[in-house]
Amino acid sequence: MSTDQPHDDDPFLKQPPQTPPAGGSGGGAAPGGGPYGGSASGGPAGGPYGGDPYGGGGAPGGGPGNPYGDQFGAADPLAGMPPLASRWRRLIARIIDGLLVAIPVSLVFSAATWGWDWDMTDNDGRSTSLGIIIAVVYFVYEGLMLTTRGQTVGKMAMKIRVAMLDNGAVPEGKPGWVRAAVYSLPNVVPCCGFVFWLVNVLWCTWDMPYHQCIHDKAAKTVVVSAV
Repeated sequence: MSTDQPHDDDPFLKQPPQTPPAGGSGGGAAPGGGPYGGSASGGPAGGPYGGDPYGGGGAPGGGPGNPYGDQFGAADPLAGMPPLASRWRRLIARIIDGLLVAIPVSLVFSAATWGWDWDMTDNDGRSTSLGIIIAVVYFVYEGLMLTTRGQTVGKMAMKIRVAMLDNGAVPEGKPGWVRAAVYSLPNVVPCCGFVFWLVNVLWCTWDMPYHQCIHDKAAKTVVVSAV
């Protein structure tokens, strides 16, 4: 009479004992998962970190390892900022500032040059001199206003302000002065300066996504609503 005894050649008896995976107790980490035993995605939508160092793949729509799903590899610079200012409000603010500077400067210039021996048949010299003075005064006016509060009088009236693109701060120091210079000082160059100025102010009509003029790009600023 025979009994069922295990045989030495039984393959099941020769397998080494299994040890649990190091990723955690109760079940191993999923393929491609992080060191904490979780899946790579952290859930159906990639979890709150999507492409963090604990899981692997990036969030849907983003680049490899990009936790924000943004084409620039970082969060949207305008996240948390007020909405962009409309182009019409920006235009009206410029008109207000232009009149605020040009009218008193023109009056002072006329009074200061009263009686000068100007050629009455050719006012080019007088007009050029006045234009240069207005451009320089406007540069100083805008530079001082932007670097101290991010707004000119016209922008305050239209409830808009200039902000740094990366953090929304007031463009203190160099950015404010660069923005003012690129806008105003080309006007001191006859003919060509006006062409550049015109292209500059129109640039925001087709620029995407931040509606920047050339002076905004030079200073890395945007114009947003003031709240």
